[in-house]
Amino acid sequence: MKNANLLFIVFLLFSLPAFAQLVKNEELILDLSRKKFNWMVSLQTDSLATILDDQLVYIHSNGWAQSKKEVLVDFISGKLSYQSIEVVESSISLFDKTAIVIGKGKFTGAVSGISFSMNLLYTEVYIRKGYHWLLASRHANKML
Repeated sequence: MKNANLLFIVFLLFSLPAFAQLVKNEELILDLSRKKFNWMVSLQTDSLATILDDQLVYIHSNGWAQSKKEVLVDFISGKLSYQSIEVVESSISLFDKTAIVIGKGKFTGAVSGISFSMNLLYTEVYIRKGYHWLLASRHANKML
């Protein structure tokens, strides 16, 4: 019985730091996703550029697919603007150096001066490069 208790204590000592790191990474990525939306609304393209992977594939709810450069150019030019982004819910699945965020939200803005307001379901894929998490893929669908 003593050996079993000792083994359990050793297991806890080694697994708790790993669990704490997992929770820390999940919170960090969800916070990064929220910050990204804030930067999109406030047109902080310099901040936005730092978290977009160079190979980003950004798919809008209308099927419009863009690269990192195209996304940034559309924000800078004013072709795409958001007045508000309200995240209603989000969850995360973490896999080593990949994180998948699934969320729902209300997105209000304009494309080429034409206003829109829609509820979206979105999936974001973040990858870890070195010590940084970068958005590598995003896909959104309109919710009915």
